[in-house]
Amino acid sequence: MIRDNQFLSYLNDVNKEFSGWDFSFITGTGRMRSGLLSWSYGSMARHLIQNVDSMLDMGTGGGEFLSMLRPFPRSVYATEGYKPNFEIAKENLEPLGIKVVQLEEDSELPFNDNQFELILNQHESYSSEEIRRTIQKNGVFLTQQVGGLDCKEINESFAVSLNLEFENWNLKTALQELKKNNFEVLYRNEEFPIQRFYDVGALVYYLKAIPWQVPDFSIEKYEESLYDIHKHIQSKGFYDVKQHRFIIKAKAI
Repeated sequence: MIRDNQFLSYLNDVNKEFSGWDFSFITGTGRMRSGLLSWSYGSMARHLIQNVDSMLDMGTGGGEFLSMLRPFPRSVYATEGYKPNFEIAKENLEPLGIKVVQLEEDSELPFNDNQFELILNQHESYSSEEIRRTIQKNGVFLTQQVGGLDCKEINESFAVSLNLEFENWNLKTALQELKKNNFEVLYRNEEFPIQRFYDVGALVYYLKAIPWQVPDFSIEKYEESLYDIHKHIQSKGFYDVKQHRFIIKAKAI
């Protein structure tokens, strides 16, 4: 089937380099926009950091977010499980005095019992039991999570099922696990803001960066679906999907 040159040009964005957890190639140019949440994880995290002597940032990516939350407590650790991001995080964070640890399993954190006053976790998996083991009594766990229904419209467009392992990952489930492990919930919320793509190139770049959304994604396999989305954007001006986000602030008791 003959494709227009604009569409073919956009498909080349799948080859653009992605590193750390930096989407500025598509967000900084306004090619992808995300709807506003009624909370700010960053504002909450920054305030909490100012009142502790020890903290852990789980799933720090390339350390870009954490590095902007200075000044830091006396003792700061960060974990990252993805090898390419781990090297970037070390380069970005170790000069700031942060110890970066490569994490193998969420169920076995390489830290002492009651080591941290504060544990931050943005979009990283975790074990509630291990969080409770490594956090001090009255310590605070702050996490913003990507829910199991995140961007399900993308999967519908590609006729690909959501990951069944995470489909039921939501605020209710997370709260149950934390309460079972002796946490008192101080704040919670769950929302479904719009994520908008203004061209199909931004979408292919996004899907390459987060391979778990469509695990077998390739241009060749899904070219027909991508072209349908491209035509939709040409007609309507954008392609919308719903994000799934929830946040919990909890105190160890």
